[in-house]
Amino acid sequence: MVMIMARPSVQHTVHVTNKLRDRILIVHCQSKDDYLKAHAVPVGESFRWSFELNAFGGTLFWCKLAVQDKRLVFTAFDHYGHSAVYWYVRDDGVYGKDKLINDVFFKAAWRRVWPRQLTS
Repeated sequence: MVMIMARPSVQHTVHVTNKLRDRILIVHCQSKDDYLKAHAVPVGESFRWSFELNAFGGTLFWCKLAVQDKRLVFTAFDHYGHSAVYWYVRDDGVYGKDKLINDVFFKAAWRRVWPRQLTS
């Protein structure tokens, strides 16, 4: 006889905090299974969501950030890789902090998006 033991579910929460000087941040996150609509996050505020790991592993969330003419895409949670659960969005990019380790690390820089030129 084979017994399969269920793992207890663990709730994970990811926080994306707007630490920009004076601009509203647009945060749009999703996974393969969950689509989180876009959120306008004022300065000093956070967007956060909670979830349980996929039963078969491989939980992955990525986020698209936008502010004025800049864009940034990053992996916000990766079950198999190093995942921070606290993200701080600053004027030069996004920084992460693990809930167990106090070290803050640089994750990604902003990318400037130029308006498309109209051709006649």
